[in-house]
Amino acid sequence: MITGPHDEQYDGDGRRPDHDADHREHDRADGRERRHDHSHDHDHEHSHDHDYAHDHDDAHDHDYAHDHDDAHDHDYAHEHDHAHEHDHAHSHGHEHPHDHTHVATETVTLEQKVLAKNDELAQRNRQWLADRGILALNVTSSPGAGKTTLLERTVRDCTDIPIGVIEGDQETRLDAQRIEATGCRAVQINTGSGCHLDAAMTRGALDALDPPPGSVVIIENVGNLVCPALFDLGEYAKVVVISVTEGTDKPLKYPHMFAAAGLMLINKIDLLPYVDFDLHACVRYARSANPDLAVCAVSATTGAGLSSWYDWLRAGCRSVEVPIPQA
Repeated sequence: MITGPHDEQYDGDGRRPDHDADHREHDRADGRERRHDHSHDHDHEHSHDHDYAHDHDDAHDHDYAHDHDDAHDHDYAHEHDHAHEHDHAHSHGHEHPHDHTHVATETVTLEQKVLAKNDELAQRNRQWLADRGILALNVTSSPGAGKTTLLERTVRDCTDIPIGVIEGDQETRLDAQRIEATGCRAVQINTGSGCHLDAAMTRGALDALDPPPGSVVIIENVGNLVCPALFDLGEYAKVVVISVTEGTDKPLKYPHMFAAAGLMLINKIDLLPYVDFDLHACVRYARSANPDLAVCAVSATTGAGLSSWYDWLRAGCRSVEVPIPQA
């Protein structure tokens, strides 16, 4: 669902089908009934999602389990062909004549096609933004790192910069309402069970937000350090936010996000005296994935270090050429 600044809504709740085990009653030859559990060993391909850990051979390497339910129904063009194929064995007491072939390269090809299509749409977004002289930033983090608090503070402090915000969450308008309370225009994207925004969703939200030329659009992605690293939205740069409460080794666990980012904001530094967090080691780990990564240590609560973030933001604005209106 996308909700615009005037509460207009675009339906988009993801739905997942139930996947329950099938237990049936069978009659014996003597007329008595008995219940038995049965399962069968076979490989099959699914077009539905699972709430349990699964491995899939795709164009990106994951050593972790995650749900990838990208079933969004939007009223704007949104092509998101996440057709993952999964191998999982069911143990059954009798055999079924299921002879399904599974070619691993097919999954890789599908993933490549999905990412290629998204990249094509992202490039269209990037051109749309460039034609209007708009700076777009894709802000990512784990849940609870303080993205929304950071954006609230940024909007209030940077009154010289016209800012619009696109909020990405699985459900609710809570974050968009917080941003709107600052006087900033915001559009909410609800992804349902989806774990990230993509270029098509972003274009629909840009159309709803209708940012003026020469402005800044900050896209707050779904709280997730995995999939958002792979999906280009057409942004000028990715900004990854981590907090000192998450642990020093976050960049080692999620290197792809830090490799893709242009700026890392280490938030909640006001809590450094109370947590076991090595600031210098964290920066070293992040730059092992991305030697050119800019870093700002900040507190969105107290305001400490935010001037360096604002300087980076203003430098980005200066780098975007605002088109001169034609007479």
